Amino acid sequence: MKEILLSKVRVSDPSSTYHKQIVNILIKDGIINKISTEKIDASNAEVIEGNEKLYVSLGWFDMRATLNEPGEEFKEDIASLGKAAAFGGFTDVATLPNTTPVIQSKESIHFVKQMSTFSPVQIHPMGALTKDCKGEEMNEVKDMHDAGAVAFTDGVKSSWHLGVIKRALMYMQLFDGLMIEKADEKTLNNDGHMNEGIPSTLMGTRGIPNVAEWLAIQKIVSLLTYTDGRVHFANISTPESVEIIRKAKAEGLKVTCDIAAHQVAFTDEDLASFDTNLKVNPPFRSQKDVDALWEGIKDGTIDAIVSSHTPQDTESKRLEFDLADFGIIGLETAFASIVSNLPTEIDVDTIIEKLTVNPRQILKVEQAPIAEGSKAVLTIFDPEVSWTFAESDIQSKSNNTPFVGKKLKGKAVAIVNKGQLVKA
Repeated sequence: MKEILLSKVRVSDPSSTYHKQIVNILIKDGIINKISTEKIDASNAEVIEGNEKLYVSLGWFDMRATLNEPGEEFKEDIASLGKAAAFGGFTDVATLPNTTPVIQSKESIHFVKQMSTFSPVQIHPMGALTKDCKGEEMNEVKDMHDAGAVAFTDGVKSSWHLGVIKRALMYMQLFDGLMIEKADEKTLNNDGHMNEGIPSTLMGTRGIPNVAEWLAIQKIVSLLTYTDGRVHFANISTPESVEIIRKAKAEGLKVTCDIAAHQVAFTDEDLASFDTNLKVNPPFRSQKDVDALWEGIKDGTIDAIVSSHTPQDTESKRLEFDLADFGIIGLETAFASIVSNLPTEIDVDTIIEKLTVNPRQILKVEQAPIAEGSKAVLTIFDPEVSWTFAESDIQSKSNNTPFVGKKLKGKAVAIVNKGQLVKA
């Protein structure tokens, strides 16, 4: 019988009666066997010494990561994705359907789920909303839902056909399906490479204006008033987007949203070096935009924080800035990039809620509270530790990250999932 003992750890789980308490947790065969404020004798257990400094929460759940298997396994496969996720403190990852071929059938959903069986991280595949993610024809979403798809999205592509979106919203109400949309009005985004502003002008680089995002969000929110249904907006980045979603929630519409963790770590001014590892979509915007995102986190408008993990090979990034592909790897650094920039008025428990409870509620994935008899799906972390992210910390097959060499705050120590203890 495998035993794991978490000694003197602080609980961060509002649903637990032990929230904010220092406890000892004994885990046997993947189940929380005992929780006590008193010492637990477990001589055969593998021990994590918390020393009243480490925290334990529900396992972190990433709602948005790119998986390149099948088709481009040289960028990332299921095994390497699991390693990167575990290092970053994630027990669960929802993956986008933009593989080759696209994840758009019950067979492809089964493939991803089956291939992740032996990973310490649980993979939750999302199915393509439209055929080949082209936005023109809705897929057989009910079949994929029955096979285990947690949501439907065109992933890194934005849905553009309002008629298809309308039909999808109406049809998916039959099984309370969730549409996830990365809002981007293609006719307004100027085929840009960074935020539209003074830095883009000085750099002579085409910019992506805020309106390309928030107008696309406004269109879909307007459709919701006609169709009903559930929509989650991924990777929002502008004050206008936050305000539109805030108002939609106040009106009772079923709208949720997230931001990429790296979105608050940089601004468009940091792109003056033309470092292609800083080329992301949506782009890093102004400090004013970042401040609005923090306000949305504080007041609950922004429901979740995601890694937006997007592996790219060297050939996709070692190019002129305008030619390089978008994206950075984010699983290893998501928590640290948030905590390192956390305003003093926002506490760590607020961030943990957006990494644990909220993603599961949005995707309707079972929650296992920190309680005796529950399945042990846990993340152990230190929110105060300072560390420098090194190239050796990269677990992904790709290394497109701007964080190498940067001093960060906050780090996952280990995860417990599927009866395994995996140290970061």
